[in-house]
Amino acid sequence: MARIPAVTTAQAGPLLKLLYRFAVRRYGAVPEPFAIMAHHPGLLRTGGVHELLVEKAAKTLPANVRELAQFRVATRLGCSWCVDFATMLQLHSGLDIERLKSIDDYATSPAFSAGERLALAYADAMTTSPVTVTGEQTTALEREFGRKGLLELTYLVALENMRGRINTALEVTAQGFTSGDACQVPMP
Repeated sequence: MARIPAVTTAQAGPLLKLLYRFAVRRYGAVPEPFAIMAHHPGLLRTGGVHELLVEKAAKTLPANVRELAQFRVATRLGCSWCVDFATMLQLHSGLDIERLKSIDDYATSPAFSAGERLALAYADAMTTSPVTVTGEQTTALEREFGRKGLLELTYLVALENMRGRINTALEVTAQGFTSGDACQVPMP
């Protein structure tokens, strides 16, 4: 159970109920971090707008690279909620979620392309403390994905670090967006 309880639909005011309906329509359930952040409406609105803007702007990298890098951060941080949600997003994007089982062996696994390996190693280097990113990594990533792609990857990995650290600090755990190989949330 999370350290701060979610704001329930019964406790929600009219605007929050509307936002909850939007979330249910989009994800099949109200994401628990969203319902917890509802205790601070200003941050909830800010975070929601930010997430929508990032989703709209982050289109330079291939979807598989974006999603894998964020999934890797979630696994490195041990954020079960993030892993659950990221798996659901990959499933909805038509990506191969079976290979997520070998994410820890990405460097040698044939399930991952050279570009994916670069992005996953970068996610690892950005997630360690202190950060261990090298000039060689950024040069290789810029060559693979372009400058805009490198900036997008950096932003998404940093954002997933923020999400995962917030959820971990508040003990937000897997919500059941995925269960085994079956997604509990209806496909869009």
